[in-house]
Amino acid sequence: MFNNLLESKAKKQKRLGGSITSIIAHAAVVVALVIVTKNAGIVNEKPKEEKVDFVEVKKDEPKPPEPEKPPPPPPDAVAAPPPPKGFQVLQAPPEIPNIIPEIDLSKKVTDEADFSGKGVQGGIAKGVEGGKGPVPQQAADQPYFDFQVEKPVVMAPGAQGPSYPDMLRSAGIEGTVLAQFVVDTTGRADMSTFKALKSDNDLFTTAVKNALQRMRFLPAEVGGRKVKQLVQQPFQFSLNR
Repeated sequence: MFNNLLESKAKKQKRLGGSITSIIAHAAVVVALVIVTKNAGIVNEKPKEEKVDFVEVKKDEPKPPEPEKPPPPPPDAVAAPPPPKGFQVLQAPPEIPNIIPEIDLSKKVTDEADFSGKGVQGGIAKGVEGGKGPVPQQAADQPYFDFQVEKPVVMAPGAQGPSYPDMLRSAGIEGTVLAQFVVDTTGRADMSTFKALKSDNDLFTTAVKNALQRMRFLPAEVGGRKVKQLVQQPFQFSLNR
């Protein structure tokens, strides 16, 4: 009757196949959790955008230089007396050109008020009545026109004109040269200013240039002072027949 004994706490025998399956299942769960956790970290770690404002720093600009103060006048300086109030005198040119002369815009413009005929002869319109100061003169290196001087340029006594070219004389050719040049304060022609405004033949022009180099003139004068003058003078070449 009691051939078979019953064990009160019977131990179940563990199967090898069930243990391996359980280990694999747990490992799969662990791996899945690791992957999910890693992906969640990557999603949350998004790069943060930061706004950067660049501020331009102005450099210190150098201060503008202060204007130089004019030197003080000497203690004993005396103002020059003003020129007299009056007028200038026009002189008719010795030779009237038949063409319009060239205009030099670099020269000082003539003030028509200086030729009103009122006041003291030799003065200027902007002068002062009773003034005894010098009349402002044109720059020394700038020539005057014939109507601006009191005594225009004239050929010196005994001065010889140009020689007639032999070739043109033999051919019976006549002509004229209208020359323009500046006579300086010594009475010599400044050949650097020579121009042939009109010429009937180049040989006539050459003869005039050669003659001007040795010719002498009486220089122009303004207020008793010798000045340069622009001269326009014709030279006639004619044969006595």
